Amino acid sequence: MTSPSHPSDFVIVADVHILDLEPRVSRTLELPVDFNFAELHEVLQAAFGWTDSHIHEFNVGGLIIGAPEFDDHTWSRRQTFEATEVWLRDLVFPCEEDASLRILYVYDPGDNWRHQMVLRRVPAQAGVKYPRCVAGERSSPPEEVGGTTGYVDFLEAWRDPTHEEHRAMRRWAGRKFDPERFDLDAANKAIRKALRLSQGEYGFRLRRP
Repeated sequence: MTSPSHPSDFVIVADVHILDLEPRVSRTLELPVDFNFAELHEVLQAAFGWTDSHIHEFNVGGLIIGAPEFDDHTWSRRQTFEATEVWLRDLVFPCEEDASLRILYVYDPGDNWRHQMVLRRVPAQAGVKYPRCVAGERSSPPEEVGGTTGYVDFLEAWRDPTHEEHRAMRRWAGRKFDPERFDLDAANKAIRKALRLSQGEYGFRLRRP
């Protein structure tokens, strides 16, 4: 077993899926322990194909991590700890073998996309550059679709040529949208680009004038 006294010897595997959606929309990520939670947010946005257009938070055992400036929006009255100052290496895993931690990641409180993250520590592989996405299932729902119930209604119209909203939903989602599609290479390319642009910060902060 990897010694926790040598954090560079291991990486964190995160099995992530969107709650309340069947069949599952999921990603499996391998993350360096020297990542902060702002970088983790950037990886999740890129891997799932979200557009980073809404606020978010991580809930780690009741500790809320994210962007404190969003506290003024009152969607969460709890104290929010600055994501750039909390690191994956700060997480404390149980001592038993194959121990895991569960984290809740919420993106867009309006649509309320809740992602369950199950984190495990595994030995790092020599010559592998982290982070990376190693597996995934299905495309994420389009932004502004109305949450899980809205997505169900959207898919009903999107898939049924006889539905009165079929053409409108096809146009709205775009030709490239396919709910069953997941492109691993594209996900990893998006992750590398997001991290390059964010430079360890939140990308949305850097984009502000």
